[in-house]
Amino acid sequence: MNTSATPSSRGVALSVNVNKVALLRNSRHLGIPSVTRAAELCLHAGAQGITIHPRPDERHIRASDVPELTTLMKAWPDREFNIEGNPFHNLMEHVRVVRPHQVTFVPDSEGQFTSDHGWLFPQDAERLKPLIDECKALGVRVSLFMDPIPEQMAAARAVGADRVELYTEPYAAAFGKPAQAMQLQRYADAAVAATQAGLGLNAGHDLNRDNLPAFVAAVKGLQEVSIGHAFMADALEMGYAATVQAYLACLNK
Repeated sequence: MNTSATPSSRGVALSVNVNKVALLRNSRHLGIPSVTRAAELCLHAGAQGITIHPRPDERHIRASDVPELTTLMKAWPDREFNIEGNPFHNLMEHVRVVRPHQVTFVPDSEGQFTSDHGWLFPQDAERLKPLIDECKALGVRVSLFMDPIPEQMAAARAVGADRVELYTEPYAAAFGKPAQAMQLQRYADAAVAATQAGLGLNAGHDLNRDNLPAFVAAVKGLQEVSIGHAFMADALEMGYAATVQAYLACLNK
C-alpha cells in the first residue's frame, strides 16, 4: 500500500480529473504524457481521489485507460476512484467491470463540448432510478450532477442518489463580479437542502485556486471537489505535486 502524503480524513477532498492529460496525449501517437503516471503523481502528492470522464468519442479518456487506472487505484485503497459520465451512453459498461468507489451521473450529450447543466426532477427520475439501483447493488456510491436548485435536492435523494455534485460554472463565471454574492447564496442554499435531504455534497466545474476558497467557506457540508481543467493549467507551470498542495491549501483555508 502506498502511503506517500496520505491525506487527512478531515476537510474537503480533492479529486483530480485527468481528462486533459489524455487530451494532450491523444494529439499525437506517442503515448505521452501518461494518464496513469499523472494520476500516480497526484496521489503521491496527497490528492484524495482521481476522476475520469470516458466519453463515447474517446476524445480524452479512452476505454483502454480505464483498466490501467483501475489497477493503479487498487494500490491506493485509501483513495477514491470516481468515474463520471452519462449513464445512457458508455458509462455503465465501465461501472459494471470496475466497480469504482463513486460514479457521477452527468446529463451531457455525446457531442457536447463540456458538461453544462444538471439532471431535472421529476423529468429524469423514471429513467435514472433503475441505473442508480444497479450501481448501488454493485456497491458503488452514486452522485448526481445537479444545478444549485434547493427544491431538487430531496428529489435526487428520493430517486436513490447518495450524493449530488453541484455544477459550479455559474459561480465561477460570477466570481469577482457583482453577482458573486448572489451565486454563492444559491449554492449555500442548495447545500443546506442537500444536507437536510440526507445527501452527501460534492462540487465541480471551473473551480480554480482563485475562486475555490470563497466557495468552500460559503458552502457548508462540502465533502469533495473534482477539478481538472484549471488544475492541469496550473500543473503545466507548477508541476503536479506543487499543484496538488496548492489546491489542498485552498480547501483547508
